[in-house]
Amino acid sequence: MYSLRQVREALAGVSPEEPGTRERDISQKFKELAKAPHLLELVSAIRQEAKTIVTSSQPALPFSLFQLFETQGSRLEFEQPYFSRRARLAILALASLLDQTDEYLPTLENEIWEVCLEYSWALPAHLPVGLAESRTARVAPQQTVDLFAAETAQQLAETVSWLRSRLNPWIEYRVREEIEKRIYQPLFYDPHHFWWETSTMNWAAVCSGAVGITLLELETDQERQLGMLERILNAMRSFLEGFGEDGGCPEGISYWTYGFGYFVYFAEALHEYSRGKLDLLQDKKIKRIASFPNCVSLGKTYWVNYSDAPPQLQLETGLVSRLVKRLDVAAPTMEKIPALEKTKDHLRFRWVHLTRNLLWTDPALLQQPTLAGTFYLPDIQWLVTREYIGNTLIGFSAKGGHNDEPHNHNDLGHFLLFVGDESLLCELGAGLYTRDYFREKRYSFLHPSSLGHSVPVINGQLQQAGADNYAEVVQQREAANRLLFELDLTRAYPALANLQKFTRQFVWTTQAEMKKAQLELSDIFKFSAEKNSLEEVFISLIQPVIAAGKITWVGNQGKVTLTFDQGQFEARLETVQAYAKEGDLINIYRLCLACKSVAPEINSQFLFTCELSQATVPFTN
Repeated sequence: MYSLRQVREALAGVSPEEPGTRERDISQKFKELAKAPHLLELVSAIRQEAKTIVTSSQPALPFSLFQLFETQGSRLEFEQPYFSRRARLAILALASLLDQTDEYLPTLENEIWEVCLEYSWALPAHLPVGLAESRTARVAPQQTVDLFAAETAQQLAETVSWLRSRLNPWIEYRVREEIEKRIYQPLFYDPHHFWWETSTMNWAAVCSGAVGITLLELETDQERQLGMLERILNAMRSFLEGFGEDGGCPEGISYWTYGFGYFVYFAEALHEYSRGKLDLLQDKKIKRIASFPNCVSLGKTYWVNYSDAPPQLQLETGLVSRLVKRLDVAAPTMEKIPALEKTKDHLRFRWVHLTRNLLWTDPALLQQPTLAGTFYLPDIQWLVTREYIGNTLIGFSAKGGHNDEPHNHNDLGHFLLFVGDESLLCELGAGLYTRDYFREKRYSFLHPSSLGHSVPVINGQLQQAGADNYAEVVQQREAANRLLFELDLTRAYPALANLQKFTRQFVWTTQAEMKKAQLELSDIFKFSAEKNSLEEVFISLIQPVIAAGKITWVGNQGKVTLTFDQGQFEARLETVQAYAKEGDLINIYRLCLACKSVAPEINSQFLFTCELSQATVPFTN
């Protein structure tokens, strides 16, 4: 990361652009993009949506919605219209740029003006809870710089910069005034830091990256800009410290896209602004971080999704295209450019992703096949392997790590089995984001609790949160079609579990000629007490079929069959309902295998067989 001296020297020789140059260059670029064959579908959707927006009212953000997080702990009611406002602003600006039309500018100006009138650009979920806390906070709600206050500043800054001469000068004046009060003053004028400035997770990159792009677009005083950039770069340094040398992102693919995405967006803005003299991407660790999506891809839009990550996600094609171009990393499969995310009730798509998808997407990278392979990330202790049987992808993943990770789940020793287009034994991902989900009651929710993972309940004890609860890798090796991964999970459980030793061993083998793969799971327990209880648990979103000594989960393209010693275990199925991140109530199936007699030393053996369904594309050599 560059020092202030290095930044000063790099920028000293950069001549200011002639007035209007930036706007003219952007205008010409978008005029060309409007005709690009690979963008026709997205551009058409933007045009259509713009016409709808100008005839509809901006969503309201009344006090009754603002206070819901405090009174009920719920977020969606406020956040849906909040994000819809920013999506409308994005569409109007892009339609104006793509079609070189002034048709939407009056509505756009009103949208900007209304956003500038909002009480706070930060979400209620990121403000002090309640009036008493707000009164004693270091900064007022209007000056709280959170993820979305920073994103709002960046979106407004680029909008007025790219459309400057076409907008009423009052709009730029108002935007500059609000950014000064809401962002620059609390962030740069006070020696106290926001907590995220020394964070090692996505907040550091998103907040600093968005603000960094803002000041590169708007700030003309170079000495003032230098001081601001120093603070931005310090926060980026903290963000990168959250990655090990393996480049793994414990927050998962969606937060890689968000956090590392903003690091890249800012890095490229700085690279362009400095005429190539400052390049934050030129580091071996950065290249390894950029390779993370390829490691956790399960083909098409599917992912290994530990923590609060989703199982299905369309990658931002602009971001990946730029990383491939600049760093020559392997690109995971990208089926198409992400479409506009529109529901019946609201719009939600981020300006930064949408604009870079338009500007940077390389159509040659779309619909490339996902290559088979095995990937091990030793710092976060994730193992991922994927391979094809015929044309169908089958995958296995397991994780160690510790229970104090960003967006932590208590999930040491958890695993998933993937066939075709779904994880039959799965990771639930994120539950509904509420006040309690990110506070003391987090592990009362099924999604982050160890009850929501394929890990045992030992003497009635669950895994606990905290860095003292961790896994140790005993061995990890690969040979021919056999993969072995063994973890010591003794420290994953509290003392009340009465464990002297607990190891979990995974042996994954493929038998392509028989169109199947198998996972042998061995749990070896040594207890410090004579009387013990043990319940092995396996999680799925598919209701299993239970038979004598055999359990089967049937998916769209295949099935997983578990065979076990019915003399040792008794099967029980629990169906639990829980809210997923987007607010949907889903059924979660917990297969519980209760050990009938737990000796002081016991070895639990399970065999999972993954097979393709008859309708699947036949195997070919």
